[in-house]
Amino acid sequence: MLFNSTILILSAFLGGMGVFLIPKIKTEHFKLSLIFSGAYLFAITITHILPDLFTTTRAASNTIGIFVLLGFFMQFLLEHFTAGVEHGHLHQHGSHTHDHSGRPVFLLAALCLHAFLEGTLFTFPQNLNGHNHTGGLLLGISLHKIPAAFALMSVLFHQLRSKQAAISFLTIFALASPLGIWAAQIYQTNTLISHEFYPYIFALVCGNFLHISTTILFENSPEHSFNSKKLLYSLLGFLLAIGIELFNN
Repeated sequence: MLFNSTILILSAFLGGMGVFLIPKIKTEHFKLSLIFSGAYLFAITITHILPDLFTTTRAASNTIGIFVLLGFFMQFLLEHFTAGVEHGHLHQHGSHTHDHSGRPVFLLAALCLHAFLEGTLFTFPQNLNGHNHTGGLLLGISLHKIPAAFALMSVLFHQLRSKQAAISFLTIFALASPLGIWAAQIYQTNTLISHEFYPYIFALVCGNFLHISTTILFENSPEHSFNSKKLLYSLLGFLLAIGIELFNN
């Protein structure tokens, strides 16, 4: 638990601080890294999360499917407050394509809710199948957090006009997933939630991941034109997820 928490905190915090460390990062390089992380997250959801969810729970498959859909549309609603920051949308001066004009506290709250639910995944797999292959999952969430935190910091720094305030918000975001891990662990240890309830939360997060990863992949090819670099980075993300899953088995 401590190892997973540390990695999640570092990936979010260092990703956000990258705004100051590499302020002139090229948009193309950022998008390619985003495509890689999106492809990996999509592949690990399809090859690891969904199979575990449908094959090792006592809940009816159609009920689990409904909660996956609910998670998908829940993420759709959260975007009303995040304006796609979790997809790596950066603030651009003079651009109104993605409006980040909402209150920073709402933006942070929506992202923290998603991050908190992500953290619960590191406890729930043990309840679903009796084993815990979280290595690939940890890598997927960490890869997702780095560009998301970078985009969040870019937006916060523009809105708050204060580096110190932006870093404070970033720190809260970085702690959200570990809080999810710790909360789920406490609930599991003290049997505060029935084990039959775990798969439904797991399914919600799965739906979140499907929405985020597919949005990343589709938004970075809006005209559906062939781009060899995007294809290559997508394939690399897919192959890495498949390789890790096969190795764990």
